[in-house]
Amino acid sequence: MKNTMIVELREEFMLSNLEIGIIGAVPPLAQVLFSLPVGWMSDRYGARRLVALSIVMAVLGALIAGFTVSPAMYIVALTLMTLTSTFYHPPSHSYTARMVDDEDRSKAMGFLNAGGTFGVALGPLSITVLMGYLAFQWRQVYLFWVAPIALGLVLVFFLRDMQGAGKDEVNGEPKEGEVKTLLNRDFIMYLSASGIRQFALGMISTFLSIYLVDMRGWSVTELGVMFGASSFLGLAASPIGGYMASRLGDKRWAVIALGASYVFYIAAFLTEGVLPFMALYLLYSFFGILGMPATASLTAKLSPPRQMGMGFAISFLPQSIVGVVAPVVAAYIADMFGLLPIFTAGFVIMFLGLGVLHFGVKTG
Repeated sequence: MKNTMIVELREEFMLSNLEIGIIGAVPPLAQVLFSLPVGWMSDRYGARRLVALSIVMAVLGALIAGFTVSPAMYIVALTLMTLTSTFYHPPSHSYTARMVDDEDRSKAMGFLNAGGTFGVALGPLSITVLMGYLAFQWRQVYLFWVAPIALGLVLVFFLRDMQGAGKDEVNGEPKEGEVKTLLNRDFIMYLSASGIRQFALGMISTFLSIYLVDMRGWSVTELGVMFGASSFLGLAASPIGGYMASRLGDKRWAVIALGASYVFYIAAFLTEGVLPFMALYLLYSFFGILGMPATASLTAKLSPPRQMGMGFAISFLPQSIVGVVAPVVAAYIADMFGLLPIFTAGFVIMFLGLGVLHFGVKTG
C-alpha cells in the first residue's frame, strides 16, 4: 500500500528523491531496533500478546496516516504500520512451526503465508476501488481500514498460547539432528543471503512506482491493480510452494522458485505497455511467493527449538537493516544516473544473494 501511496505523497508535499528515500528508510530502521527484543518476547511470553500488540499498532498507524498534515507525521504512521509486521511475524511463524511435525512444516508455512498475502493484497486493491471508483482521498483510505483491523483483536483471544519448546524438545534438550546454537554457521550464511537479496529488493521497490508513473505513464489505479493482484496470487502460490518444498527440499525449492521469480522481473523491464509489464510482474510475484514457505521452513530448521521466536526475529533483521540503506542508495543513484540504473544494479545483487543461498547454506 505504501508503494502506491508514495506517488500521492510526492505530489502533495513536493518530495525530492532523497526525501522519498528517507521515507522508505526510517520504518526499517525502527524494525532493526525492535527485532531482537520482539524475538525474546516471543519466546518468553508467547504469540497471543505480541499479535494483539501488533494489531493495536496497526490501528494507531492507520489513524495517524488518516490525519497526516506533514511528511514527518506520515513517517510516524508508516513506522507504526511497519512495526506491525515486526511484532506479528516472529510469534506467528514460531507458533505455526511448533504446531506441526517437521515433515509438514513447509506445508503449514504455505497456508500461513497464504493468509498473510491475502491481507497484503487488500491494501493496494482498496486504493484502486476507494480512490479510483469511489473518489476517496488517500487519507480516507487509511481511515477506512481502522475498524476492520481492530476486529482482528477479537480473533486473537481464540488462540491457545504455545510458549517455550513444546513438543520439539526432549527433557529440555534438542533432539538428535536439531540445531543446538542459534548463530551457527549455516544460519549466518542464510542471513547473509537474505540480506543481499533484500537490499536489491529495497532499492527496486522504493522507486518502482515512481518509474512506472514517470517513465511509463501509469496511473495510480493501475499501480493498485498490479500490486494488489500480485499479493492475491499468494492464496494459490503459497500452499503450492509449501507442498513443493516438502517434496523437493526447502533449500532446493527456494533457489528454483526465487531464481525463476527474478528472471520474470528482469523480463518485465524489457517489455513495452502496461499489460505485458503487469503480466510478467505477476509471474515474478507468483514465483516469489512460491519460495516463501521454503525460506520460512529453513528459518525454523536452522533455529534451536527453544529459540525459534528469536530465530524468526533475526531472520527478518537483514531485511530491516538493508531497508535503512537501500532506499537512500537508490535515491543517490536516481539523482546521479537516473531511474533505470537502480533496477540494473538491483537485479545483479539479487542473483548474488541467490548464489550465497545455494552454495553457502547446508541443511543436512
